[in-house]
Amino acid sequence: MSLEERASTRSALRKVFKKYAIENEQGQLVIPSVVFVRDFLRWDVSDEAVSLVASVADIGNTGSISLDEFMAMERIMRMPDAHFRLAFRMCDKKGKGNITVEDFMAVMRATQAYKEVKFNKDCSWMKLHFGRNLQRHMRPDEFPQFIASVPREHIRQAFQSLIKDSTDGSIDSIAYCDTLAKLKGPSFTKYLKDNLLGMVTAQTTRISYSYFTALNALLHNIELVKQIFSDVVDKLEEKEITKDQFDQAAWRFSEAITPVQTTLLWRLLDHDNTGKIALKDFALLIPSMTVSKQTKPKEEDSKPITAGQKVAVQAYRFALSSVGGAAGAATVYPIDLVKTRLQNQVTTIADEVLYKNSFDCFKKVLKFEGIRGLYRGLVPQLCGVSPEKAIKMTTNDAVRQYFTDPKSGDIPLHGEILAGGMGGCAQVMFTNPIEIVKIRLQVAGEVASTRQVTAMQVVRELGFSGLYKGARACLLRDAPFSAIYFPTYAHLKQGFADKETGVTSFPKILLAATLAGVPSASLVTPADVIKTRLQVKPKEGVEPYKGLVSCAQRLYKEEGFSVFWKGAPARMFRSSPQFGVTLAVYEMLQRWFPYGPAKKIEPPKAKKIGSYVPHDANSDHIGGFRNTERTFANLEQKLGLWFPRSGKIVSTEISSAGDFKIVTTEGRG
Repeated sequence: MSLEERASTRSALRKVFKKYAIENEQGQLVIPSVVFVRDFLRWDVSDEAVSLVASVADIGNTGSISLDEFMAMERIMRMPDAHFRLAFRMCDKKGKGNITVEDFMAVMRATQAYKEVKFNKDCSWMKLHFGRNLQRHMRPDEFPQFIASVPREHIRQAFQSLIKDSTDGSIDSIAYCDTLAKLKGPSFTKYLKDNLLGMVTAQTTRISYSYFTALNALLHNIELVKQIFSDVVDKLEEKEITKDQFDQAAWRFSEAITPVQTTLLWRLLDHDNTGKIALKDFALLIPSMTVSKQTKPKEEDSKPITAGQKVAVQAYRFALSSVGGAAGAATVYPIDLVKTRLQNQVTTIADEVLYKNSFDCFKKVLKFEGIRGLYRGLVPQLCGVSPEKAIKMTTNDAVRQYFTDPKSGDIPLHGEILAGGMGGCAQVMFTNPIEIVKIRLQVAGEVASTRQVTAMQVVRELGFSGLYKGARACLLRDAPFSAIYFPTYAHLKQGFADKETGVTSFPKILLAATLAGVPSASLVTPADVIKTRLQVKPKEGVEPYKGLVSCAQRLYKEEGFSVFWKGAPARMFRSSPQFGVTLAVYEMLQRWFPYGPAKKIEPPKAKKIGSYVPHDANSDHIGGFRNTERTFANLEQKLGLWFPRSGKIVSTEISSAGDFKIVTTEGRG
C-alpha cells in the first residue's frame, strides 16, 4: 500500500473511531469494550466474554479502546496470522510477552466448548508444552503450534472420557455425534447435525477412535480438501469427480488427507449414490462458504439505453478527455517545441548546426525568444487536442469493449492492439491539421523577422488541402503508437492496482501511463521525423519534400540513418509525461465526477450457506478490519475459541444533548 493510500485509510479509520467513541473522565475519546465488541466488531458473545474479546485491543486493560489501540488492532488485522496473534493477546491480558497454563485456562474456561466438555490441564499432552510441573512460560513464537493443536487434544480427551466403561475401546454412535457437535460448535453445520447420525448408524453402531478422529480431521482440514477438489475439477474440466480421482490428487498433495477421510467425505456428500460429488456440495460442510446468487435485474435496470443517453455519455467522456488532453499538452509543450526544432534542423557535413542537442535548444529559445517562445503554437494545440483525444479514447474503448468477453471480462492481446491502432487511425483527421499549424508556429521563431506569425495566417496560407499535408506519415506514426501504448498502459495499471481493493491510486496511474509512453514514443520516431519535414515550411533555396517515400529516401541519402532518430529523447520526454498526465487526469476526473445517470454495477450478492454467523457485516470495517469476519471465523473454527452467545444487539445512540447511550435489544441469535 502506498503512503498516500495509507494516509487516506488512517484518516477514514479516525472517522470510524470517533463514530463509536465517547469522552472518558480524562477528556480522551475511547470506545467502551462492550461497544467495541458487539457494536463495532459485531461479534455476539456473552457478557462475561466481552472483556476477554476486547482484550485483543485493550492493551492497557482500561475497559476501553483508545485511538492508538484501535490503530494497532487494525494493523494486526492485516496480517495473515491475525487469529493466532489475537488468541495470544487474549491469553496474555497482562501484556507480559509470554503465557502460563493459568493464562491459557482462563480463556479456555470461558469458551462454550469447555462448558460442554471439560478440558484437563493436567494431562500429559499439556505437560509436554508447559513442563512436568506446568510452570513453564510459553513464548509468542511457540504459541501458534500449541493453540492449533488444542482442539485435537480436546477431542482426544472427550473420547477418552467416553470409553471408561468400554472394553473394546469404542463408543456409542449417538454419543459420538453429540460430543462432536458440542466441541465443533459453530463450525458444525446444520446439515451435519441433521445427517451425521444417520450416516454413522447406516454403517455401524459403535465408533472407534480412528473413525472418531478421522471425521474431526476432515472437518478441521475441510478448506484444504475443498482446494484440492477444486484443483482436480479444474484440471479434468468436469463438474463432478469420483472418489478415486480425488484420492490420486489428495495423496500427491498432502499426507494429511487419509483414505478414511475421503470415504467419510463421499458418504456425507454423495446423496444420490452416483459415486460422484461436486464442488458446490462442500457448502454443506463449510459454515462460512458463500455461493454467488445472481439476482434478477429490476425492470427499470433492464431497459435498453436510449439514443439520448448514449449521446450524453459520449459528451461526458468528450468533456473529461478534453480537460485531460489539455492538461497533458500544456504540461509538456516546451519539450515538444524543442523536439520539433531539432527534427526540422537540417544536418550536413558542411553546415554548422544551430542547436547542438535538446538542452542547448531549450537554452537558446529561452534566451532569444523568452518564456513565450517556449509556448509558441500552444493555443491551436489546446483547441485541437480536445476532439483528438476524445476520438482516440472513445474509439479505443469501443473496440476494446467489442473484443472483451462479457462473461470473464478478459480481452485478448490482439484485441487490445487492434483497439489502440484504430484509435490512432481515427484521431489523424484532427491531429494532422493541428500538428502542421503547431509546427509552423514553433519553427517561425528560428527566422529573425519583425512580423508576428499567427495561427490564422498559417491556416490561410495552407488552405484546406494543405492542412492535411503529411497525413500519411501522421497515420504511420499515430496508429502504431496507440497500438503499443494502450495495451501497455492497461497491463501496467492492472499490475500497480492495490491487491486488496483493486483500485489504482493517482500516482500509480500517472506512473503506468508515463512508462507506457516510453516504448510507444521511441519506436515511432522515424515516422514523426518524416511528418515534421513534410509539414514544415521549406526554407528559401531548399527544395521541398514531395511525398512520404521520397522524403524518407532523401533524408537517408543526405543525412544518414541517424536522422530518423533525431529528437527521440525529446519525444520520449514529451510524449511519455504528456500521456501520463492526460490519462491520469482523465481517470481521476471519472472518479471525482461520475456520470450521473449511470448506475454503479454491484457484484452479485453472496448467500450464506450453513449455520455459522459469527457477527453481522459492518460497513465501517475498512483497512485491516475488512478481515474481521475471516479472522474471527478462524478463531472459532480453527482454534476452538468460540464463546457463548449473548442474544443481544448493542448499538450506540447519541441524544440531541450529545449524551452517549447504549441500547440493548434482546433476540440476537
